[in-house]
Amino acid sequence: MGHTITAARARLVDVAVETERTDAVQAFVKQETIFVDVTTSDGLQGLGYSYTIGTGGRAVLSMLRDHLLPLLIGEEADRIEAVWHRLFSATRATTTGAITSLALAAVDTALWDVACRRASLPLWRLAGGFRREVPLYDTEGGWLHLPAEDLVEGALASQRAGLGGVKIKVGKPTGHEDRERLQAVRDAVGPGFDIMVDANQSMTSAEAIRRARLWGELDLGWIEEPLPADDIEGHVRLSRSTSTPIAVGESMYSIAQFREYLDRGAAGIVQVDVARVGGITPWLKVAHLAEAFNVSVCPHFLMELHVSLVAAVPNGRYVEHIPQLRALTRSEMTVDAGRALAPEAVGLGIDWDHDAIDDRTVA
Repeated sequence: MGHTITAARARLVDVAVETERTDAVQAFVKQETIFVDVTTSDGLQGLGYSYTIGTGGRAVLSMLRDHLLPLLIGEEADRIEAVWHRLFSATRATTTGAITSLALAAVDTALWDVACRRASLPLWRLAGGFRREVPLYDTEGGWLHLPAEDLVEGALASQRAGLGGVKIKVGKPTGHEDRERLQAVRDAVGPGFDIMVDANQSMTSAEAIRRARLWGELDLGWIEEPLPADDIEGHVRLSRSTSTPIAVGESMYSIAQFREYLDRGAAGIVQVDVARVGGITPWLKVAHLAEAFNVSVCPHFLMELHVSLVAAVPNGRYVEHIPQLRALTRSEMTVDAGRALAPEAVGLGIDWDHDAIDDRTVA
């Protein structure tokens, strides 16, 4: 018999954005962060989390408090697969979907934190341990409201710092407006630096094909979320029409969705997000699935957690630099010569400031 879970608690913490963030469909107003802490019969504690951007945090909290956390008590903490499937099955009427996945992710990351502590290992080693140092690209300098000169300034700063690339938001009224902004950045950084673009699901398939052709000579690293995530056929047509990789994943909530995209050749980059896919357990399955298709993983957001997972797997290509936990942590993700270093601290490796978490708890 393994060590059982004796207590589990959830809370909702609001975190303001660190800078103004806009894309083709929304402004990022605040991060609703859902924490779950679990205690085991041998006295170990694990702290896990997930997030939403501005809405739905209380719905996730309700799912945890009313339905999932009571099921945790008495479960064996080191049987992570069994716990995940028991909780998933208990929410059958609401799966597959964001609320269930976000709730499961907060529990699953807490159980991985416990597992790492019991093994006295950092997450990147327990999850696979492929390499500690991973490439980094920046998103903070590429928001849609920024003028071209600010995009150029941000890209040059990232290049000087040794990062591998930058991501620019697209979705201006015309493709030519997007192109002018992207061309200014390409002219400034030269050919040896990655420029990725992100349309945040704002286009039709026809318009995305048109714009991809218009931007073709810019040698973009990828086009991210050009279409709604449920338009798989549109992504197939787009992928066949362009040599630029198509990146998807942040708005996908199950392993099966990734399987279909990969099987149909609709994704050249996988951006699986721990919170949105339901935790570290399914994240690793998606990463290994992508490896079977010879596709790289460049996860969305959550850099403080994803740095360890990108380091763990052989097909982890990039971590997205977009800080959001500074208000809740005592130290930051380590960056050395433009590359991110997975933390060696036992557990998830995030240096939480528990007083700050208490101060920002809203439910």
